[in-house]
Amino acid sequence: MEVPPLKLLLHACCCPCTLEPLRLLLEEGHDIAIAYMNSNIHPVEEYEHRRDVLLDFAREQGLEVIEGVYDPQAWSRAAGVFGTDPDQRPDRCRACYRLRLEEACAYAAANGFEGVATTLTVSPYQYTETIREELERACEAHGLAAVFRDYREQYPEATRRSKAMGMYRQNYCGCVFSKIEAAEEREARKAERAAAEAAAAEAFLESPELMEADAHAAGGKDAVDGGGMEPPELVFELDEPTFAPTYRTWTVEYTDGTSKVFEA
Repeated sequence: MEVPPLKLLLHACCCPCTLEPLRLLLEEGHDIAIAYMNSNIHPVEEYEHRRDVLLDFAREQGLEVIEGVYDPQAWSRAAGVFGTDPDQRPDRCRACYRLRLEEACAYAAANGFEGVATTLTVSPYQYTETIREELERACEAHGLAAVFRDYREQYPEATRRSKAMGMYRQNYCGCVFSKIEAAEEREARKAERAAAEAAAAEAFLESPELMEADAHAAGGKDAVDGGGMEPPELVFELDEPTFAPTYRTWTVEYTDGTSKVFEA
């Protein structure tokens, strides 16, 4: 929903996720300050690292950053009680959003802001509709405009920009449970890739095309069509897999200048 330019408090989870929301909200004409209110982040060294990256960026942009009270115990009481049970993960994340957005809205209402927005929706791994609900709930309770935007389409550009700027990019959401879950998911993807690559290699090595190439190489042209040419050299170039590979490709190059790409 379109809103007029406001004195706006932008709740920021980290600097990479701030880049695109900030750009777009500034283009809308809002007068923005950034709120770093993230008691979910574990450990404290990670919290401080993300904060410092955000502070450096905001200083370059001439923007104010308001840091909340870092209270991981409050987060544990509100959200940590749900633990790592996958069935309770949506409830844990909702409680986490609520704690942080309530803190941002309380500060905004007490300090003359007219509305609150958040960068949380940049990540495609978050519960976007839950974020909307919690932002609107907290803003309504404090008499503020909820400036909700779904920024998932901006995730690739935020990733590109943050990498180009050499910005620190964390590999988990923030809390201790998300750190464990992210590590487990990375290991699962690694195992899936290894299994897919092994199956693809086995299928390729048993393929009729490779058997023909082997015969070509071992017996020369005579073995194929009686041409009497020197046997061609085989070069197998392993291409990079996709993010979630289901096959891999091999390029067979012959010394006569021909080549063929096989998929397995």
